[in-house]
Amino acid sequence: MRRYEKRQRLLAIGLAALAGFVDALGFLKLGGLFVSFMSGNSTRLAAGLTGVVPGSLFAGALIAAFVGGVIAGETVGRLAGRRRKQAVLAFVLVALAIASATATHDGDLVLAPLLMAVAMGAANAVFQRDGEVSVGVTYMTGTLVKIGQHLTAALAGGPRFAWVPYLLLWLGLIAGATAGAAVFPILDLKALWIAVALALLLAGAATLWTSHEE
Repeated sequence: MRRYEKRQRLLAIGLAALAGFVDALGFLKLGGLFVSFMSGNSTRLAAGLTGVVPGSLFAGALIAAFVGGVIAGETVGRLAGRRRKQAVLAFVLVALAIASATATHDGDLVLAPLLMAVAMGAANAVFQRDGEVSVGVTYMTGTLVKIGQHLTAALAGGPRFAWVPYLLLWLGLIAGATAGAAVFPILDLKALWIAVALALLLAGAATLWTSHEE
């Protein structure tokens, strides 16, 4: 995060908010499964395999969909070249739109969550450096570790505010998840259309900012 300029940091925070919003909707609809937090789903899958937590085997399908989304997002990004961010965000937008349409018209509790997981997996392909994901926007364990590391460095006389960008990224996900949880009782998965609008906004911002940089 620290190596990116302000606009790119804002885009990352916006993506984290999108991930938090979508994940909160999935978590509430699926009764404790996730569409972006695969560490939690991995634990649920393991518990399901032992029979301790009934119904957890669907977590495996969500994990597979997420990985498929990462592959799809990475492929789209490679093909797009310099337009990587816009292309991957467009893919995320389409996946969320199809999930929204499926959930709204058919009330599908299988395909819609899987498409949500695909979109969240692809979102991690937006930021890449040296062939690796440079900003994980759907999972925050590493981000919290960075906050702790940079706070420790600051207390030892290092850069005083190097931890702030990571805190803002975490707060972005928290804000998005809070919003998702707030609207779910009212809109159910129809709230996914809000996520579609946010993805469209992020894709537009990425396109505008890239054109100004050229």
